Amino acid sequence: MAFRWTNDLTHADVTPERLFLNRRQMLGGLAAGTIAGTLGVRAEAQEALEPNTWEEITSYNNYYEFGTGKDDPARYAGSLVTSPWSVTIDGLVDKPGDYAFADIMDQMSVEERIYRFRCVEAWSMVVPWNGFELADLLQMAGVQSGAKYVAFQTANRPDQMPGLSRPVLDWPYVEGLRLDEAMHPLTLIATGIYGKPIPNQNGAPLRLVVPWKYGFKSIKSIVRITLTEEEPPTSWNKANPREYGFYSNVNPEVDHPRWSQATERRIGGGLFSRRQPTLMFNGYEEEVASLYDGIDLSEKF
Repeated sequence: MAFRWTNDLTHADVTPERLFLNRRQMLGGLAAGTIAGTLGVRAEAQEALEPNTWEEITSYNNYYEFGTGKDDPARYAGSLVTSPWSVTIDGLVDKPGDYAFADIMDQMSVEERIYRFRCVEAWSMVVPWNGFELADLLQMAGVQSGAKYVAFQTANRPDQMPGLSRPVLDWPYVEGLRLDEAMHPLTLIATGIYGKPIPNQNGAPLRLVVPWKYGFKSIKSIVRITLTEEEPPTSWNKANPREYGFYSNVNPEVDHPRWSQATERRIGGGLFSRRQPTLMFNGYEEEVASLYDGIDLSEKF
């Protein structure tokens, strides 16, 4: 069932693209309160919670299958063929099989979710995703009682993904969640941004979005979802378990071994913008903290 979660960010917080592009010029001649009234948004939301522009969201990405530079995905991801597309759902499910993207979309209720997005590299965005709750997809396949985890796999196409020629990670890219994390109403399968189909560089046609975790948990271009009793391996944890834990929840109190996680740099803020304090669970503490009752998150990072 869709619409389980009520967003604290609404359409009133979304700056229309054409107005967003003019906003910085307007700031030079109008008071902030006047601007907020003109654009029909709350002043606080306008300054702190407005989504990044389409250009920022789609041109600054980590997608190592297309290269390690932030602009490599936008430059090279056009080679990825996303239609037709299917997702294999297997493991501890009642109806295992290959599910065509079009058939999935026919059965899902797509909604907009305006989420904070926090990268482990200490930069952040606000993204207006379109998609459906992962729980609905899992329930469509039928979750069996023995399932405790959900494993995900990205497409592995060397002829379309030039970054696979470099051994940055053990390809294909894999990720995983506990079942209760996967079934949480915040956990989204994104199919669009700003009401448009999601671009290849952002994980077309289906990507995971888990807004209280660091961005690398939100695996892109999913081709397989497996329900399992055992904790699945995850790519960055395999590469460096000291730096990347299975949970990877946003936690300002647990630094990356090579940099602080206490603050973040908002993309699009400008050269001289101040870093912002990192919020526990990326601002979703009220919704998800209970998932980790009794767990020492300084150890289970």
